[in-house]
Amino acid sequence: MIKKVALACAECGSRNYSTTSKKESERLELKKFCSTCNAHTTHRETK
Repeated sequence: MIKKVALACAECGSRNYSTTSKKESERLELKKFCSTCNAHTTHRETK
């Protein structure tokens, strides 16, 4: 089952991106640009 998830910045917590995920056991982690921090940071899947 494909579900839509939001990605939040690990540094400031702002939710900048949304994507789809197939895995339900692990939380998705990607390096993305955060406009609030003005840097590339780790973004984690949130509920």
